[in-house]
Amino acid sequence: MKKLSAKDNTIFAFSKNNEPAIYVDSGETIEVETMDGLSNQIREEKDTIEALDWNRVNPATGPIYVNQAKKGDTLKITIEKINIDNQGVLLTGPNLGMLGDEIGEMTKRIVQIKDDQVIFNNKLSFPITKMIGVIGVAPEHKDIPCGTPDSHGGNMDTTIIKEESVLYLPVFVDGALLALGDFHGAMGDGEICGTGVEIAGSAVLKIEVVKDHTIEHPIVKYEEGISFIVSKETLDDSVKEATKQAVHFLKDNTDLSLEDAAMLMSAVGQAQISQVVDPLMTARFLIPQFVLDTYEIKSF
Repeated sequence: MKKLSAKDNTIFAFSKNNEPAIYVDSGETIEVETMDGLSNQIREEKDTIEALDWNRVNPATGPIYVNQAKKGDTLKITIEKINIDNQGVLLTGPNLGMLGDEIGEMTKRIVQIKDDQVIFNNKLSFPITKMIGVIGVAPEHKDIPCGTPDSHGGNMDTTIIKEESVLYLPVFVDGALLALGDFHGAMGDGEICGTGVEIAGSAVLKIEVVKDHTIEHPIVKYEEGISFIVSKETLDDSVKEATKQAVHFLKDNTDLSLEDAAMLMSAVGQAQISQVVDPLMTARFLIPQFVLDTYEIKSF
């Protein structure tokens, strides 16, 4: 299995002009090492927020050139394993997140990971929920900072991008140029203060190319069903487009009319928030697994 180190293989923007860090074939498995979302700048209590280089936040390791990937294909990424460090960090402050207008100073909390629990303080611990915050491919046109989500993926901060999930990304340029980072030991839907438990780690990924199949936005298949992820300027727009993507997928893969598919999703589908703190807002819409099973829908 190939391995890709974060050292000397870190990018801060998704771009078709990034030089590949490694080449893989469709069907290969690779282990990718990542720094945390702050580029490992805060590791000890003596590391101050004032010294933080904000130009180095949201790093991604890569890019990975997938030899068979061509524009218009779909990249299938099976997340086989996520390994995380034994400590992480949370951060909040003025102009960050939903309470940035009320918080007067920058604050950090370094937390330890022990026995699959995040030790928040001397009273409270909670289970780890490992996930990948930033994962995406090169966009077709302008460069996109790793902190911004869009149709290429990027900083989607979506809790279901986790172990055993399968992520599908549209391919905009030959080779796809996949990169990932910004792991979390735990993060709630919304990531309301601007950070989860930011943590370094590595992920084992199986990367495959789905030929001659084009999608518009990222899609995730996981134990609860299939979820359509969209990032737009407003949460309203994100929810609306994610819903349309899901309903049209259902219509196109069953004998349901558009009206019946819409009514079914109104009854059992789930509109969900991924994050509300990045330059674009991210939402997702879930088609439950029992619907997929009933209509014998395979993802791709």
